[in-house]
Amino acid sequence: MKPKIIRTDAEWKALLTPAQYSVARHQGTERAFTGPYWDEKRAGLYSCVCCGEPLFRSETKFDSGTGWPSFNAPVAGDAVEEHVDRSHGMVRTEAICARCDAHLGHIFPDGPRPTGLRYCMNGTALAFEPD
Repeated sequence: MKPKIIRTDAEWKALLTPAQYSVARHQGTERAFTGPYWDEKRAGLYSCVCCGEPLFRSETKFDSGTGWPSFNAPVAGDAVEEHVDRSHGMVRTEAICARCDAHLGHIFPDGPRPTGLRYCMNGTALAFEPD
């Protein structure tokens, strides 16, 4: 893994749009069916909007019906870190970028094979580069 990217809150705020900053740096969530990439069908690479770290490939993306981009696996085992999220009276698994600690979304155990996982990501936290 590459070295961690550490910036001040003011630096992140200057680099990101208000929506990106809210989601990625303050654990926000975009409304279903409103963010970018939930219905993206092209082949390509999804990276962290904060640091550009590759996170997901289109080959692992699937239509979960939830209104958020969903993947069954990251591009590498160490690209996404998992943390326990106890916010909003629930216990969930939060997905964060391993390189810069950006909040990406949550991981649920209801995805397709082969992993059975659903990486339910905020499109606002991702950048997409078509092949």
